[in-house]
Amino acid sequence: MTGLNRTGPAFTWGHAAIETEFATAADGTLRLVRLGPSGDTADPEAALPLVELTAFGHGSGWSGPRFTGTAFGATLAYRGHRRDSGGGWERLTIELHDAETGLTALVELSSPTGVAVLRSLVRLRNDGTESLVVQSVSSLLLGGLPSPDVLDVHRARNDWLAECRWYAEPLRATVADISVDVHQHDSRAALSLTGRGSWPSDGHLAMGALTERGGVRDGGGDGNGDGDGDGSEDPGRVRGRGRAWVWQVESPAGWRWDLGERAHGTYLALNGPTDAEHQWRVRLAPGEEFTTVPAALAVGAAAGAGAGHGSGLDAALGALTAYRRAVRRPHPDHEVLPVIFNDYMNTLMGDPTTAKLLPLIDAAADAGAEYFCIDSGWYDDSVDGGWWDSVGEWLPSARRFPDGGAGGGRGASTGAGQDARSEAGTRTGDSGERGGSEAVVRVGEGRGSASGEGALSDGGIRGVLGRIRERGMVPGLWLEPEVVGVRSPVAAELPPEAFFQRDGVRLTEQGRHQLDLRHPAARAHLDKTVDRLVGDWGVGYLKLDYNIVIDPGTTAPGDLSPGAGLLGHAHAYLGWLSDVLDRYPHLVVENCASGGMRMDGATLAVSQLQSTSDQQDPLRYPPIAASAPTAVPPEQGAVWAYPQPEHDDDLITFTLGGALLGRIHLSGHLNRMTPRQLGLVRDAVDTYKSIRGDLAHADPFWPLGLPGWTDEWLALGLRAPEGHGPSYVSVWRRGGEAEVRLPVPHLAGRDTPVRTEILHPSAARRSSTAASASAVWDPSSGELRVSVPRAPGVVLIRLTPQARAAA
Repeated sequence: MTGLNRTGPAFTWGHAAIETEFATAADGTLRLVRLGPSGDTADPEAALPLVELTAFGHGSGWSGPRFTGTAFGATLAYRGHRRDSGGGWERLTIELHDAETGLTALVELSSPTGVAVLRSLVRLRNDGTESLVVQSVSSLLLGGLPSPDVLDVHRARNDWLAECRWYAEPLRATVADISVDVHQHDSRAALSLTGRGSWPSDGHLAMGALTERGGVRDGGGDGNGDGDGDGSEDPGRVRGRGRAWVWQVESPAGWRWDLGERAHGTYLALNGPTDAEHQWRVRLAPGEEFTTVPAALAVGAAAGAGAGHGSGLDAALGALTAYRRAVRRPHPDHEVLPVIFNDYMNTLMGDPTTAKLLPLIDAAADAGAEYFCIDSGWYDDSVDGGWWDSVGEWLPSARRFPDGGAGGGRGASTGAGQDARSEAGTRTGDSGERGGSEAVVRVGEGRGSASGEGALSDGGIRGVLGRIRERGMVPGLWLEPEVVGVRSPVAAELPPEAFFQRDGVRLTEQGRHQLDLRHPAARAHLDKTVDRLVGDWGVGYLKLDYNIVIDPGTTAPGDLSPGAGLLGHAHAYLGWLSDVLDRYPHLVVENCASGGMRMDGATLAVSQLQSTSDQQDPLRYPPIAASAPTAVPPEQGAVWAYPQPEHDDDLITFTLGGALLGRIHLSGHLNRMTPRQLGLVRDAVDTYKSIRGDLAHADPFWPLGLPGWTDEWLALGLRAPEGHGPSYVSVWRRGGEAEVRLPVPHLAGRDTPVRTEILHPSAARRSSTAASASAVWDPSSGELRVSVPRAPGVVLIRLTPQARAAA
């Protein structure tokens, strides 16, 4: 390493929002002794080494479930560091070295300027003469946090159809007080959480949080917010008013974090996959390197009335939102936020045909959609819908899309899709417009009918894609790129090494094989597929799904362990996706894995949108929609809105209103609606378009705390950064009393008025009767008083601080 600053035994690094302090211990190891805003006090007694790792022949310094106190942690001595900055980031690289083995560890720290988030990864390099088999290595370590006595730990259950369910408990519930002073030894206990397999967020989000107690806990006595006092895992509303630490492990494969007690304080260890829990290990020959998955840690502090975010947890999650925006791949979609219609949810459910799609396309355009995605089934030629174990060719069904459907290949102009995407990008930038839908005929008029294939200028699926473009929308298709069904011809065409395998046997999961994107044949197969769909057919949106789980991984030639093979494939998949976006920079990619089972930081940094759930019940979706911004920036979180003609007006506005502070994903049989019902949909879409310019840069907050799964009232807010603009609050009522009071600390204590407007539903916006929802700002308490007379009900409120009147 060159350009090292060989300073004294201590130095600081960071910026105004977050500062770190390092000190060199007597054994030569460097310790991170402080992490926080400038002016925080250091706690050197509880500091940890910068890196902990285990390897064959170099295990832990003690027995127990922790990933701290390792032999290497005490021998990786400080050599020097270097700093640099640019592109809105501050960076620090620290070099550590073990003289006995020759192992070098480069700790790469970075932080977006002005954002209270530290990002860390570790690059190992074998500078010795013997191979070394690494079994675990930390991405980020931090000691010196407050005592477990005063901390609550927060985790987020993340299950199919029930994503982002945060819950909290005292850290002491797991890490008991053992009278450390009596035993002269720290506890061996640790609270740990692990994600496994190719669905990294199945079971829990790869996140966690600590909050200092001393705030207010809402909900039942078990702290889970469901009011039943049974101690189950449903999330509780915890509104800590002290400091908060929120972290994420950015692994597309396996991960682990653990918390424990050290020197009367608390430590945090963030890891990618490990040998003990993921069957991950790598061999480093002399000169070889390995880089860990990154981890990020946000810090937040409660602010007084009239300034700041309110709770420390809200502040930390806001900082993490800003970090996620800074670290992701730039894309126009993050600014434009077009409205997407997808034919799947509670609508065609994987059974698209030309006859079914044409009226939906017309209705979606009339409702104001700007993208139209044909979901699963478009490739299915079976008569019984048995396509699950035959996918892989990704050719359109001639039965579903007759008159040339099996062709649909190369030959048409490749510029049509690009032109449509360009037009949509210009159109959707006009806030408040419906993408030109006023200029086209309404449902049932003129173009398109229930059996209108003959009206298409081209046959097959390309004719349907052309109709989408004719109606002013960008066409999209669903794809499950990584799987090949056992009955697919592709399973025999590709070489065995192109698939996941163990001990030379190809793996099969639910009638499917898994491609290994490290193999050139697998990658070439997917490149050919995307070039056909996007390059030839003009598709501008791909929903990339993934519906099987491989655990622990694959052992291709050269893999020492299945966990290493899985991580290698996952990184190769994201590399492939990045290359696709390089070739097609206007292509929009939605990440989906049976909803939110791949809602990890690594994937979100590449894809433009994230499916938040497959939940079909509109009454169950609100806690998912309200909590989704903890895991994904609002402008990337795809939230279903699936109104149906059999719904009453309240349920129609309820399902639409839940998506207005995220990325609205329309579905539903809009073509069967009455003009009045479709008008309700149009009103909601118009409202979304009028505010989406504010959403792309807003920070989330939760006036009632993070929601519980069965809470009757829920609330999600988005506020303009640094108070430059309005705040928006969505409030759901699923039962209970008809009125609720919402604290909004960042608007409290002002000596100027706060204007309150109900934006959705439109009936409440236009009416002031007792039967309509209402919202009133109480300046004396800094609270918003919201009334929703009927349940289920939802309101979207805009809060705008007013300028002081001139004297």
